[in-house]
Amino acid sequence: MATSIYSYCHYWMDYICSQAKQKSKRNTSLLGLSPGHFKEVALKILPFGTISVITFFVVGYKLDTINLSWHIIPILILYPIWGIIQQFLVIGLVAGNLQHLKAKRPNTFITITVTAILFGLMHYPDYWLMAGTFILALLYGYIYQRSRNVYVLGLFHGWLGALFYYTVVGRDPFVEVFGRLFL
Repeated sequence: MATSIYSYCHYWMDYICSQAKQKSKRNTSLLGLSPGHFKEVALKILPFGTISVITFFVVGYKLDTINLSWHIIPILILYPIWGIIQQFLVIGLVAGNLQHLKAKRPNTFITITVTAILFGLMHYPDYWLMAGTFILALLYGYIYQRSRNVYVLGLFHGWLGALFYYTVVGRDPFVEVFGRLFL
């Protein structure tokens, strides 16, 4: 198992490095690794993020699943890193490469929908996470097609994901990941 994970990570690192070497600025931009449009993308996502956070607390209150503790602070710091990686792997690589096929290129709607379905399926078997990430990926795919910036998308993914866990899902990812080490 460890060998396959290592091989998988090694393959993607090789791919990223090769893309960075070939016409570096163009390819890194196509994959969403350009820091351009940071403020513009953040301002586009901010209203959705605000509405999402309010919705999370309302749903969490109704379901009695709000589980806030000091553990949320390190998760709000660390989870955006994983969010950036996920956004790059799914939106940057999948949507970015689908949009740049030379033959039989799918339209933007199909690219965004396929990417959102894939992103939702990655969170199986938790149906709340599948639904949440599907909706998030629809918006993110739309924004990504115009801005090509996975950094802002990843930051918001991490922050919204952390709050989603602690409010709607009622889980504590800090305990799940670091419980054996710190608690």
